[in-house]
Amino acid sequence: MGRKIIFVAWLVFSSSLANAQSEKKKLPDVQVNSLEGVKTQTSTWNNQEKPILISFWATWCKPCVEELDAISEVYENWKQETGVRVYAVSIDDSRNTSKIKPLVNGKEWPFEVFNDLNGDLRRAMNVNNVPHTFLLNSKREIVYEHNSYSPGDEEEVFEQIKKLTQVK
Repeated sequence: MGRKIIFVAWLVFSSSLANAQSEKKKLPDVQVNSLEGVKTQTSTWNNQEKPILISFWATWCKPCVEELDAISEVYENWKQETGVRVYAVSIDDSRNTSKIKPLVNGKEWPFEVFNDLNGDLRRAMNVNNVPHTFLLNSKREIVYEHNSYSPGDEEEVFEQIKKLTQVK
């Protein structure tokens, strides 16, 4: 009798663990601001069933800028090969908001940049440190995330994107 109870308990635990792992966290629907100050819901971020890469960054974060520069250099190739779309989300507060647009314009980053001034998206996605990058599948589910940046990390991100899109 005792073995049956343990076995049943193990089955229930294993089943619930498998269900928890199969439920991926989705992109939350919160409001962010474009560089022009237009309020935008993240639910409008769309990529026609292709992957989305979201990179949280800040103007004062040197590794963040290095990561976005590295992605910028290869972004057109990434788009052609996989169709990925990149959104860069600044976590700069009101003291640094005025620095975002000049920095982005100077860098000529080819992706869309937003400011999460109130920190709603950052909190909803549990971003504590930047840079923090998320890869979303066609269902807007988080399938990969990476925190921090070292030169070459963008290659691992691209490998994850290719896995998602079945590009060899």
